Amino acid sequence: MSFARILLRFRTGGLTGAVITTLVGLLLYGGFGLGLVYRSYDYPFGPRRPIHVNDVVLIYMDDESHKELNQPFDAPWDRSLHARFLERLTREGSRAVVFDILFSGPSRDPAADERLARAVRENGKVVLAADAVPVIGLERIGEAKRLIYPFDPFKENAAALGLDEVRPDSDLIIRRHFHGASEDELPSLSWAAASLLKADAARDAAQRFKSRWINYYGPPGSVPAAIPRVSFYAALDTNLVPSGFFSNKVAFVGAGLLTVFSGQRKDEYPTPYSRWGGKGSRFMSGLELQATMFLNLLRGDWLTRASSPGLVERSGIVLLGLLVGFGLVHLRPSRAAPAAFAGMLLITVIAYQIFLHAHFWFPWLIPVVQIFTALLWSVLFNSIQLYVQNKLYEQSLALYLSPKLVKKFASNKELLRPGAKKETLTILFSDIANFTSISEGMDSDELARYMNSYFQTAVAQCIHHTDGTIVKYIGDAIFAFWNAPDPQSDHALRACEAALRCRDQPPQSMNDEQLVTRIGLHTGVANVGNFGSTARVDYTALGENINLASRMEGLNKYLGTDILITGQTQEGAGETITTRFAGHFQLKGFEKAVEVYELLGFRDRAESTRPWCETFENALREFQRRNFDAAEAGFRCTLEMRPSDGPARFYLRQIDELRVHPPAPDWAGEIELKDK
Repeated sequence: MSFARILLRFRTGGLTGAVITTLVGLLLYGGFGLGLVYRSYDYPFGPRRPIHVNDVVLIYMDDESHKELNQPFDAPWDRSLHARFLERLTREGSRAVVFDILFSGPSRDPAADERLARAVRENGKVVLAADAVPVIGLERIGEAKRLIYPFDPFKENAAALGLDEVRPDSDLIIRRHFHGASEDELPSLSWAAASLLKADAARDAAQRFKSRWINYYGPPGSVPAAIPRVSFYAALDTNLVPSGFFSNKVAFVGAGLLTVFSGQRKDEYPTPYSRWGGKGSRFMSGLELQATMFLNLLRGDWLTRASSPGLVERSGIVLLGLLVGFGLVHLRPSRAAPAAFAGMLLITVIAYQIFLHAHFWFPWLIPVVQIFTALLWSVLFNSIQLYVQNKLYEQSLALYLSPKLVKKFASNKELLRPGAKKETLTILFSDIANFTSISEGMDSDELARYMNSYFQTAVAQCIHHTDGTIVKYIGDAIFAFWNAPDPQSDHALRACEAALRCRDQPPQSMNDEQLVTRIGLHTGVANVGNFGSTARVDYTALGENINLASRMEGLNKYLGTDILITGQTQEGAGETITTRFAGHFQLKGFEKAVEVYELLGFRDRAESTRPWCETFENALREFQRRNFDAAEAGFRCTLEMRPSDGPARFYLRQIDELRVHPPAPDWAGEIELKDK
């Protein structure tokens, strides 16, 4: 394939990936991914430790307070209790008191009302709640609201009024600060309290409508609580809450979650922590929400988002979509996946860090989904490309299938039927050493040309020359066997001859590197036949002996050899060949050790190889007897006679390891390999 065609292919795939990834991001941002936007805000709260603050204390009119103070669950409380509490706060010098309770209209006890009004006036820093209730008409429901103010004596003596209203999102989680919908409307309780205490954020009334996001300090109901909390009945008793506890604190007073009635409408909401589960309540009271927003204003640590999120965030989504959509498709799936997951992890870490340290958030889950989308496209695109290439490659390899096998199928229709029979075969597996690195980056046309030449030689000059049957090509590997479909009494010798002929062929090169073929042979029983169907023939062999032959090929890379055969093949070939005993190996997936030989050549090579073969085999016997010093000397002597001897180097490494980790008492010299 020409460079121009490669460039065009990847340009098309890259542009398509960029468009898909960008569109996915924009669609998610435009509304389809609102849940992802919400979760981008919610998730960082989960792993963050609670932030404990002491500026505020929550006073809950909870179930225990109802019981201890003998207050009804279905009617407003005795206002003298609120007066008593407020008088204590005045004595202890609290900074302010915020009642998230609507004291609307007179109570049944005028004296209690008068006492509470006096307590509000004497404290001088009391913020009372007003309520906004929908106006229900015949034509419109809930569009207009009317305000319900506190009872006039309270309203006149209060330092400020604030709405107890909050604005939840569609999933009922409150994420944004809400401090009133218009300048004419009352501010929120939290804003009124912050303004009363002259917090920097509330000094400028125009800043009331600035976009702010709630910075939750901890999950509701956690122990210890992020914001201190006290039951109302305990706050009245200095034996339970010591004097001075409320000094210089802002007290927020309101109903607890479990109470049925405390004189005002209840409100409780899920929080970002609700997604994480764990300890504590899943819901937070409106009282704690108001206190949290107040603390955000007082401390200046609310969360922010981009000043123009629509423009800024969409631009980021487009840029990221173009980058990853175009870039990942140029990587192989084995590289694209780690790169994509690293990118997703990086975005997650960055989002969490700026959340922690800069109090800033952005919809980071959308870029994460974009990267995952780009990865899916990369895998799909490259898989399609690889599939097409493999199909073309298989068609070209079909020219080299065994003519005998083709002829046999044509003349004997029985072979087309699914089924198999047991046969004793000599199985060959071959593989090109370091093929992946050698072929990496090659033009596919050039690679096909090289491989066609390589297979032509291996098939025509070696395997078919000895009447072997090629079952299949597995990438750069060849799987072949002898003694089927036609019987061959000397099948082991034929397989050895094919292996030696393959080794002794003139050297071939690819990408300026010489190709080295590793071959493994084994003789054993296997199931041979058509494991496909009448529509698609797949004449092959299956069984553990097939796997053993494959393991023999793989063993070459450990021993530094070219051809390894098992004892069964060595016995079947007889004295016609020259071999060297290479040891006993326990291969992956096999319980028993296998007797392994290196195939050196035909009988005429016996004399020329005898000196170093005998030296090696003597050293191997010493190794098996645990005489590692003698074995080491023998293997080193072998290397002096044959410097490139791979098995000698292998056993020297084994000796070094066994000296550090001695073998078991019943060890008989076998080598266990845990990898293929």
